[in-house]
Amino acid sequence: MLNKVALVGRLTRDPEIRYTVDNQTPIAKFTIAVDRIFKREGQPTADFIPIVVFGKSAENCGRFIKKGRLVAVSGRLQTRSWDDQDGKRRYITEVIADEVDFLDRNPDARGQENEGRPDSDYGDFHLAEEEDDLPF
Repeated sequence: MLNKVALVGRLTRDPEIRYTVDNQTPIAKFTIAVDRIFKREGQPTADFIPIVVFGKSAENCGRFIKKGRLVAVSGRLQTRSWDDQDGKRRYITEVIADEVDFLDRNPDARGQENEGRPDSDYGDFHLAEEEDDLPF
């Protein structure tokens, strides 16, 4: 069986960082807007996909990405359910991210010498190379 998702989209808001009660593992939650290929009149032109990231990657989300940033996310789909305050059963399907890549430069970091350098402190994140930087 295979459960693999790869998405490219823009953050609709800043990541929300929380910690688990037991071992204080960081959890980042955010939503990305992913353009639809086929657009019909009167229909939405994008899907809004909830993303969940754990551990060091979650901390880096809080540090390095903000609303509007373009990211690539790879991971797996997961569905969970819970009972709300009214006793109604609620469901959500979200992407549990294994990897988050930056696809654009941070507009707030212009002029910083280390922006986009491999030796920068980006932890588990990867900066995508620009076409001009590729050797072929």
